[in-house]
Amino acid sequence: MDLSVNIMGIDFGVGRFLFLQGFLKKGIKMKKIILCSALCFLTMNLGCAPLIIGGAVGALGGYAASKDTIEGHTDKGYDNLWRSALTVARIRGQVREEDRVRGYIELEAESSRVYIRIVRLTAATTRIRVSARKYHLPNLALAQDIYVKIMEQ
Repeated sequence: MDLSVNIMGIDFGVGRFLFLQGFLKKGIKMKKIILCSALCFLTMNLGCAPLIIGGAVGALGGYAASKDTIEGHTDKGYDNLWRSALTVARIRGQVREEDRVRGYIELEAESSRVYIRIVRLTAATTRIRVSARKYHLPNLALAQDIYVKIMEQ
């Protein structure tokens, strides 16, 4: 006969309950190890799935991050966003290529290649994507910094 225990609406058999109780007694260190292992496992299996980094107030909205790219949607107009991106790009580094029609800016900043792409989604919404790579490796900190500077302009 299997006895069951109900914790927060979840039924545990006695064996599972004793395992859970023992797990909780081992302390915070064991929980951290298991949590880190689970996160590493999920990250390796999911690949480059975007990570939602939260939402800020105002035009910044929420933004998503992958290994080397910050992307967000804003209610700023395409022309204002283009001018902001070009201004920030010229301040932060040397612009290699710019194409207003395609919404593309390529620049070199802090030994990194930075790519800024602006796309008009609707009349009121524009997407901006900032990617940065340093020596063929992701430079997410630089991409995030440039993204924030563009959105603040």
